[in-house]
Amino acid sequence: MDNQSSKTTEGFVKEINISTEMKTSFLNYAMSVIVSRALPDIRDGLKPVQRRILYAMNDLGMGSDKAHKKSARIVGEVIGKYHPHGDSSVYEAMVRMAQPFSYRMPLIDGHGNFGSVDGDGAAAMRYTEARMSKLAGELVRDLEKNTVNFIDNYDGSEHEPSVLPARYPNLLVNGSTGIAVGMATNIPPHNLGEVIEGLLAYMDNEEITNTELMEFIQGPDFPTGGQILGLTGLRQAYETGKGIIAVRATAEIISHKNRNSIIVTAIPYQVNKTTLIERIADIAKDKIVEGITDLRDESNRKGMRIVIELRRDVNPHVMLNNLYKYTQLQQSFGINMIALVNGQPKMVTLKDTLKYYLEHQIEVIQRRTIYDLEKAEARQHILDGLTIALHDIDRAIEIIKQSKTGEEAREALIAEYNFTDIQSRAILDMRLQRLTGLEIEKIENELQELIIKITDFKEIIESHERKIGIIKEELSEIKQTYSTPRMSEINLHEDLSIENEDLIPVEDVIITVTNNGYIKRMKVDHYKTQNRGGVGMSGIKVHEDDYVEHILMTSTHDYHLFFTNKGRVYKIKGYQIPEGSRQSKGLPIVNLLDFDKDEKLASFTNVKDFESDEEYLTFVTKKGIVKRTKICDYQNIRTNGIIAINLREDDELMSVRLTDGNQEIILGASNGKAIRFAETDVRFMGRTASGVRGMSIGPDDEVVGVAVVDNDQQEILVITEKGFGKRTIVAEYRKQIRGGKGVKTVNVTEKNGRLSTLRTVSNDQDLIVVSDKGVVIRTHVDQISQTKRATQGVRIIRLRPDHKVSTIALIPKQEEIEEEEMIDDHQFVQETIEVNQQKKVVEAAELAPDEIEEDEEEIITTDSLFDE
Repeated sequence: MDNQSSKTTEGFVKEINISTEMKTSFLNYAMSVIVSRALPDIRDGLKPVQRRILYAMNDLGMGSDKAHKKSARIVGEVIGKYHPHGDSSVYEAMVRMAQPFSYRMPLIDGHGNFGSVDGDGAAAMRYTEARMSKLAGELVRDLEKNTVNFIDNYDGSEHEPSVLPARYPNLLVNGSTGIAVGMATNIPPHNLGEVIEGLLAYMDNEEITNTELMEFIQGPDFPTGGQILGLTGLRQAYETGKGIIAVRATAEIISHKNRNSIIVTAIPYQVNKTTLIERIADIAKDKIVEGITDLRDESNRKGMRIVIELRRDVNPHVMLNNLYKYTQLQQSFGINMIALVNGQPKMVTLKDTLKYYLEHQIEVIQRRTIYDLEKAEARQHILDGLTIALHDIDRAIEIIKQSKTGEEAREALIAEYNFTDIQSRAILDMRLQRLTGLEIEKIENELQELIIKITDFKEIIESHERKIGIIKEELSEIKQTYSTPRMSEINLHEDLSIENEDLIPVEDVIITVTNNGYIKRMKVDHYKTQNRGGVGMSGIKVHEDDYVEHILMTSTHDYHLFFTNKGRVYKIKGYQIPEGSRQSKGLPIVNLLDFDKDEKLASFTNVKDFESDEEYLTFVTKKGIVKRTKICDYQNIRTNGIIAINLREDDELMSVRLTDGNQEIILGASNGKAIRFAETDVRFMGRTASGVRGMSIGPDDEVVGVAVVDNDQQEILVITEKGFGKRTIVAEYRKQIRGGKGVKTVNVTEKNGRLSTLRTVSNDQDLIVVSDKGVVIRTHVDQISQTKRATQGVRIIRLRPDHKVSTIALIPKQEEIEEEEMIDDHQFVQETIEVNQQKKVVEAAELAPDEIEEDEEEIITTDSLFDE
């Protein structure tokens, strides 16, 4: 409705639109909070209450060279003259300005209890005392020289500065935090020396970028120290005014008496130490993290020290990452650089803060110089009159003596010498001692010095370069006097967040996959070493129709590439594979990988990364086709996989190996033959290529093993289906051109069965052999006899008639591990003992003449079983 007025018995009532009134009133309130309470001025970095506290203390003469005064007296002065709000708001602001853990460079020198980093509150204002710090004196320096504008206080009875001269960039040095209406500011503190260096660099080159400024101003410098992680959020904050950084505690891992401790010596900014310790205790109690045996606070006046003692079996690095994730030992700091620019809130960049501060300082220098010039010219005016009078002192005295009153004398001097009123009064006020020769000489010297100063002042007023030079000189003096070493460490190489991967220890594991597609990972020490020829132990729980088909030693942080028989590849990390015990069945691999219908795992391998341009994946199919592709071609693998190789009709992928481009390949076929050729015989192809022929085999045979070798002295291990095996040096296999039928690598008989696998081995490895029924044996490789190429081999594992070797794995050698959890099958042991008569048997090989390629003898060696 329209505003109307109506008269009542009590006066006039004005009718208004409530919506309009609410908008107007709330806007007035919001602007009052923004301008007069919550946001700092970009020039001096102070909110009104902070500025009023410093001005009141300066007005009361409470400088750093004076005695401390009661805080209640200061608060009373502030609220009585300048700040019409409650005393608690003033005292709390003053307390924060005195806390060395809140302000990077405290502005108040407090005496008494001003709170602690543990969250303890300050004592009442009647108990504490305060004065300005030395650095705070630089904020009010030259205030008396008309360097800033003064405004009326809340009732017009006093005047207060609208801004302080601020002879250093306080907004960046001490930062600011405030919540206004509809906006908030959160500017972190910085190192005084770095900020001044950055400002000097800006004065030398006003076209400097925010990124270039970061060479001088590295980042925030929190009074509590700690680490600042990452560069992206910091650069974003400096370039746009808004960004997020992570602040992490400073911690050290100490080892003593087979135990580890984490020592925290600095915590993130604005974190309550007591609350932090309680949180660590809570997550340990609630089993969010496990392994903390003791937690204590050993902090004292020398510094902070939180001790976290760990259990023997706990990885301290993983524990520390967990603490970063679940406690305030690491937390985000949101930078929001909003400040008042010309009385209006504005989001500013790092360069903006320096720009507006420099403009303020130029104005301060200009106004200070004008003030000094006016003072000097006024003094010169007086000295000019004194000099004239002193040179004619007898006549001047005569005029004064003849005058009846002082006013008459003043008028007479003006008439005689053409003095101004000020000059004539100065002569009349002159003491007789100034008439001595020495005093006259002093006046003349003072006049000459003033003339030089006035000339200099005028030059400064007219010259921008002179102002910049003065600002540089004074800033350098402040840096030299007050600068302190950086307290916060800038860590540009750490991520901002603790990802799940960082919480997983890097350790060697064994990954197994069964024929029916069950996958799991286990620690290496789950397999215990036995002598070769043992019956093995139960290695993985499987169904009657299932058996372990793939086994690989790897690391929890390696990338794992899973290749299917259809030629597709999938990628996951080791720690993403579920961990299980030796007897557990595992998880269906289809729950982890999005296999297509009829797809089955054919091979998998592990790689550290995909950055190398000189590493290759070498593919081998069951029909003897080989292909090489650069590993970098497989970096971007989708969740549902990508094509790794295009297979020919009726062929399947058998194995994939990592090669360096200069190695040799040995393929082993089920017919007992093997071929050795150079890797370079297979040119590298694109990801979807089909490959070329590597070995010619019969229609009833297939490639069952691949070895990648570097020299002739390496050893090739072959294992047959019935558990026989042997080692043969690579030199026994002559080099051929790819595509041939190969040479004999094992003599295939009814006793040892067809070739099951072929691999390279060394004496510092252990061999794990897995049967198709889940029986596993682990033995030292050096216990396996080294024989010629065409021999039958020795028994590696004793298998039941219905068992056969499924797969093998090679892992680092493990010494002095007791046998345990042997298969409880007394009948099988008895039958085997009767057949072998508990002793070694040596038989001569019965080889057909057409099967012998070289004059060799075959030695069949079997180990006796362990005692019944």
